[in-house]
This record gives sequence, C-alpha cells and structure tokens, in this order.
Amino acid sequence: MSLAYLNGNYQPLSETKVSVMDRGFLFGDGVYEVVPVYGRKPFRRHEHLARLQASLDGVRIANPLSAAEWSAVIDRISSAAAFADQQICIQVTRGAAPVRNHAFPTSATPTVLVFAEELLPPKAELRDGVRAVSAADIRWLRCNIKATSLLANCLLRQMAVDAGCAETVLFRDGILTEGAAANIFAVKDGVLLAPQKNHLMLPGITYDVILEIAAAHGMPHVVRDITEAEVRNADELLMSSSTREVLSIVELDGRPVGNGRPGPVGQALAAAYQDFKRTVMYGED
Repeated sequence: MSLAYLNGNYQPLSETKVSVMDRGFLFGDGVYEVVPVYGRKPFRRHEHLARLQASLDGVRIANPLSAAEWSAVIDRISSAAAFADQQICIQVTRGAAPVRNHAFPTSATPTVLVFAEELLPPKAELRDGVRAVSAADIRWLRCNIKATSLLANCLLRQMAVDAGCAETVLFRDGILTEGAAANIFAVKDGVLLAPQKNHLMLPGITYDVILEIAAAHGMPHVVRDITEAEVRNADELLMSSSTREVLSIVELDGRPVGNGRPGPVGQALAAAYQDFKRTVMYGED
C-alpha cells in the first residue's frame, strides 16, 4: 500500500481525494518539490525544503508546516514505502475556494499532499548517454519558482518524447536556459560551463552538487551565460536533475555531440556523483 499525507492525515494514496474547487486543480495555483531518497535517507532535505519555501514565498502562499513538521512527514511517508530508493513528491496549493475567481480567496487553507514513488537509477542512460532536441523557451518568466502550472514544460518535454529523445534543450533570445525538466551544462576544451542562476531557470539542487563536485575535484568550471552557438558547438553536453542524476547528451537535433559518446568530463562527473551517493547517502566506505 502506498501511503499519502493529505492535510494532516495519513491514508492510502489510492483513496486520497482533493476538492474539484481546489485552486491547484482550477488554476495550477500551487507549488511542488521532489525530494530524492536513497536507502530511505532524503537527499539534501534542507536544501529542498528551502527551495520549497522560496517557491511558496514567490506565489504568496504561507508555508503550512514548519521545517520539523515537513521532515516528520517526509520520514513517515518514506518509511512506509515498499522501496528504499524513492522520490518524495510534495504539492502545496492555495487550497479550495467557494467560487472560481482568479483573485486570491480572502480565506483559504492550503492543500498539502505528500506521497512517494519508486526512484529507479538511469543505468543504460548513464552508460550510453541520451539524445535531445531543442526548442525556444516558451515558459513564463518566473521559472525559478517550482510551480505546479507546468503545461509549457509538458508540451516541451513531449516534443522530446515524440522524437524518441530524453529531453528538450531550451533557448531564450539566443541564450541557454535549461531543459524542459532538467538543468543543462556544456563542456568546451575541458571546461564545464554552467548557466548562471536567474529567474529563467530552476535553481537545481543537483546543479549545485555538480558544481561542488567540480570544485572538489579540481575540474575547471565557469558559471555564465551560454550562447546557443556554444551549445551547438560544445564538446560535451550534460543534463542533471534530482531524479535523473547526471547524464551525457550525445546527440542534439539529430547531430552528434562531440564523438557521439559520453565524454571525459561527463563521465568523470557522473562517476563522482555515484561516489557521492555511495558515501554520503548510503553511508558506504
């Protein structure tokens, strides 16, 4: 049985119901967070909760739980799951209102939903790399908020699926932003290039880990704007997210990236990330 937390109650996920008048359903008026769990140990719990707080602040929803309460819910949901490696899905909406109105209701209690799904490591993709397509970034201008209104992301991600690819790389005004559901990095002449955080991209937790790993291992890296031309002429392209970890993009829009295989920087970062998981998350020597 998959356990869910809804507004203070624990219940089977299959029996969990939300009002049709909930503003998350009517307007996508809410935010979400996904916390990876390895061996039932949440990955960077505090950073994920801090990003959740930033998203809530960005859409003016009062945080319904304290940090300690969030941690207790996450631990309870995680411990009840049948699988040790999970993704804990958190959604907070502005709540249900008596009438459908774009303006915020004068009184509404936020809806809080938490549940777990199994997290499967990307084994074949890690070994072989993945393919991607590109598109203009058609999303709104507050991509740093992890909002539930993800229609543009869904359309962009479906472009990749329709092409048999793993991700859609996005450009806005000739500058790399991110992917439909991942952060994107480029590599040129052995230097890792990371787009700088701003309102046009999600501040990825794994993005931070990659830069920490690069610094710890003495890998040359630069954080700055990356042009579309630089992406298309990169020696390597990488994508990262909390659930897909670190993957090499070996083909973009039908053209090979580099030699069409995961490159040395991507391989080194992916291996270091796996070491990080084993030592920090699983506690192995």
